[in-house]
Amino acid sequence: MYNYLLFDLDGTLTDSGAGIINSVLYALKKFDIEVEDRTQLYAFIGPPLAESFQKFYHFSQEQAFQAVGYYREYFSEKGIFENMVITGIDTLLDKLSYSGKKLVVATSKPEAYTIKILEHFNLISYFQFVAGATMDETRNTKTEVIAYALEHINALSKSEVVMIGDRKHDIEGAKNNNIDSIGVLFGYGDRKELEQAGANYIVESIAELRTLLMD
Repeated sequence: MYNYLLFDLDGTLTDSGAGIINSVLYALKKFDIEVEDRTQLYAFIGPPLAESFQKFYHFSQEQAFQAVGYYREYFSEKGIFENMVITGIDTLLDKLSYSGKKLVVATSKPEAYTIKILEHFNLISYFQFVAGATMDETRNTKTEVIAYALEHINALSKSEVVMIGDRKHDIEGAKNNNIDSIGVLFGYGDRKELEQAGANYIVESIAELRTLLMD
């Protein structure tokens, strides 16, 4: 059905929660904010960081950008590798690539970090293109990232393309670019979030995702 598969990174290809949360905690401490329940910060996994600091801690735009800078201090040194490949993803990518599917990463994480993570986990060779955010925030929403990815692939029709991700931003970004989407439940979003965002399909497991993409 789909020949071009756009994959989110955090919560879809890798379980990056520990590194992201530790980096957010580091940034919040710079503002004298202590968080006792780490699960409160799961909402930071996936969406653009500046947006999340503004939404969840009511930071001004200037404070949010400052917080992102602090976040990157920790993330670039430690948090980037406090991360692991989701079990079964490498096998799925191998089968999809072997079958002739064209694989692309589309993530709100900065592109430089994304490439480093994919190289670290030996996943980079599966992907024809990596579309990520810019460090200066000029391209940071999932809508913008997907549009950027679409500019760099040779799809004859948008009906050939699907976005695969675990959060509403993946689904909304796909809709804004007029492509289909698949929500996955093995990441950080839940069924209600993905349904309300309008996912075309929702899968619970890697096996279910493989069946959907290969049949």
